[in-house]
Amino acid sequence: MIPLKSLGRWLRPGLLFALSVFMTGCSSAILAPKGQVGHDQKTLLITATVLMLLVVVPVIIMTLAFAWKYRASNTKARYEPKWSHSTAIEVVVWSIPCMIVLVLAVLTWRSSHSLDPYRPLDSQTKPVVIEAISLDWKWLFIYPEENIATVNEITFPVNTPLNFKITSDSVMNAFFIPHLGSMIYSMTGMETKLHLIANETGTFPGMSSHYSGAGFSKMHFDANSVTEAEYQAWLAKVRAQSTPMDQAAFGALVAEKNHDWHPVTYFGTTETGLFDWVVARHMGDNQHYGMDHKAMDHKGMSHGAAGESHEGHEMPAGAHDMPAGAHDMPADHAEHTADEHAAAGHAGHAGSGE
Repeated sequence: MIPLKSLGRWLRPGLLFALSVFMTGCSSAILAPKGQVGHDQKTLLITATVLMLLVVVPVIIMTLAFAWKYRASNTKARYEPKWSHSTAIEVVVWSIPCMIVLVLAVLTWRSSHSLDPYRPLDSQTKPVVIEAISLDWKWLFIYPEENIATVNEITFPVNTPLNFKITSDSVMNAFFIPHLGSMIYSMTGMETKLHLIANETGTFPGMSSHYSGAGFSKMHFDANSVTEAEYQAWLAKVRAQSTPMDQAAFGALVAEKNHDWHPVTYFGTTETGLFDWVVARHMGDNQHYGMDHKAMDHKGMSHGAAGESHEGHEMPAGAHDMPAGAHDMPADHAEHTADEHAAAGHAGHAGSGE
C-alpha cells in the first residue's frame, strides 16, 4: 500500500500543474473583454458564479469538517443515532438557496433583455452595418453602406456600434468575436442579427465556434478596431481594388472549398442586394415563409382556393423581383392556382431549392 506522505508528494506537482492551467484560462478573451457587451457579460458571469459559490464553498467545507469530526477514531464526537430533524438546519439549508435562486432569476431576466443580441446599442454615433456570410470555409463581409466587401477581415472605428446581419450559404455555423461579446448562429436561408461595440483599439480574433466541416479550424478572421482616420484610410484602400463582388464573383468564391486559411481579399465594389439574394436563393419553394412583402400591395389578395393573405410576411429585399402591375389581375384570374403564381412571380429563384 502506498504511504500517504509519498502519495501527497506525487500528487503535488499534478495539482500545481492543474492550478496553473486553470489560472491561465483567466486571461482568456471572454474574461478580458474589449467592448461594452463583453464587459456586461463578464460581470454577469462573475456575479452568477459568486452567488452559486455561496452554496458550493460552505458545502465543501462542511463535508470535509464533518468527515473529520465524526471519523471512527474520534471517540469524543457526539453520537446520536436516533437524530432525525432540526428546524434551525432546515431553515438555513432551504432559505439561503431560495434567496440565491431568486436573485439569479431577477438577474437573468434583466440581463436576457439588456444583452439580447438583436437589441440595438444605445449610442449617439451612427452604426456601421456589416453583412456576414459564412462559406466553406471562410467569412465574406459586405459593407452595404460603403459598397465594399472583404474576406476574413473586418475593420471598424472604435466606440462605434456594429450592426451585423448574418447568414450562411452552406451549413449552419456560428459567428463569434470573443473580446467583443455574444456569439450567434448563421443559418442557410435565414438572417440573424448581432450588435457589438469596441471600447478600445486593437486587433481581436474572430472565429467560427460551430463545427462545419474539414476546413473549420481555419475559419477565423481579424476584427480591427481603429480610429476614424484609420478607418477612412482603410476604406480608401479597399475601394482602390478593381475586383467587384457580384453574383459571379460570389459563385467563384463559394466554389473555392479551401481547407487552409483563405487569405484576406478585398472587393472594391459590391452588387446591391447581394446579401438578400444569398438568403432568398436557398428558400426553394418556401419563398413566402418569413418574407417581407411591404414593398408591394398584397392586401386582400388571395392565392387559389385557400385565399391565403401575404400581409405581415417578411422577405429580404430583392427576393421577389416582379414587374410593376404583376398583381393587378382581372377578376376572372382570381382563381389562379399557387403553381401558376409561382411560375409567374418567382421564376428568378423558385428553382434553387437548396
